[in-house]
Amino acid sequence: MTPTAAKTTKKESPKRIRYIEGIGRRKTSVARVRIVPSSNKSEKVSMIINERSLEKYFPLVSHQRTVLAPFEKTDTTGMFDVTVKVSGGGVASQVEAVRHGLSRALVSHNTDLKKKLKVFGFLTRDPRMVERKKYGLKKARRAPQWSKR
Repeated sequence: MTPTAAKTTKKESPKRIRYIEGIGRRKTSVARVRIVPSSNKSEKVSMIINERSLEKYFPLVSHQRTVLAPFEKTDTTGMFDVTVKVSGGGVASQVEAVRHGLSRALVSHNTDLKKKLKVFGFLTRDPRMVERKKYGLKKARRAPQWSKR
């Protein structure tokens, strides 16, 4: 008796398009940005942030402009589809973290863009963070009111 083993056939999977990733940070916000070369060459950028569109996640036009600034400065608008996972911090901090991650991803794709993005400060991580509260003080540096008597 020979056991009948089911033959496994290798299924052809559709060709996956490789993404380019960039991590952006500001204060306590962290953004993981993935860009994929776009299949449709339009002037509009397809951007999904935390499962929502750019317009829904960042409703302010100034925030949208800040996020899309790396594309405008490097003339790559519409060349990539973008997906972003961002967490931590506030809205303004998340906006700049996404911009930082997007700039890093563009540089990973094409190193010639580094000079342009560096001039505008998009590749520099903003290290400013809230200072921790110290014991014996009311806030990070604010001491209790002193009275002479």
